[in-house]
Amino acid sequence: MAKPVLVIGNKNYSSWSMRPWLALKHIGIDFDEVRIPLYIEGSRDEILKYSPAGKVPVYIDGGVRVWDSLSILEYLAERHPSLWPADAKARALARSVSAEMHSGFAALRNTLPMNARAGDRWVELGGDAVGDVERILEIWETCRSGYGKEGPWLFGTFTAADAMYAPVVLRFHTYGIEAGSLSKGYMETVLSDEHVLEWISGAEQEEEVIEKFEKGIY
Repeated sequence: MAKPVLVIGNKNYSSWSMRPWLALKHIGIDFDEVRIPLYIEGSRDEILKYSPAGKVPVYIDGGVRVWDSLSILEYLAERHPSLWPADAKARALARSVSAEMHSGFAALRNTLPMNARAGDRWVELGGDAVGDVERILEIWETCRSGYGKEGPWLFGTFTAADAMYAPVVLRFHTYGIEAGSLSKGYMETVLSDEHVLEWISGAEQEEEVIEKFEKGIY
């Protein structure tokens, strides 16, 4: 049987691609990776060969095609329930904060673009971006203090919520966002994870530079 395929964009810039990629690595699914560099001539046409939405990521599992990061995570969780916490209350919170990440934080995304291979960048935060940062830190503190006693991830063990927030950890690391003790410990967990390090290594090997995502003093 053919392995499933995950279609992604640039590892350096595509936070949405990172999310299901990281989940697949953590649950141990062997998959083929198709990388399509974004924002170059022909990239959308190439993506349309895999997804009617014309966006990455796309997960192809036999005759099933799933696009959108959170949809892919939910699809994977149907076969791998450990992607959500076992406890119903924790699971409800994990789903809520994952959906909040999926639909919100526009100011943060625009102000602090994903740049996995960068470090020591600085960008001045506006009011809405400050609010987004504060809310994300609040989420991390809430999850870690309430449900993180069994391990170092947001809900103890790795879940889809961690897949959703891992790219944000990279953003905070790139731009030097300060965090409290619980959030700082969570960031250290993400940044030392072998699969996250593998993703960063892949980003460092890429040669494409997307200027609009290269922000900060460097």
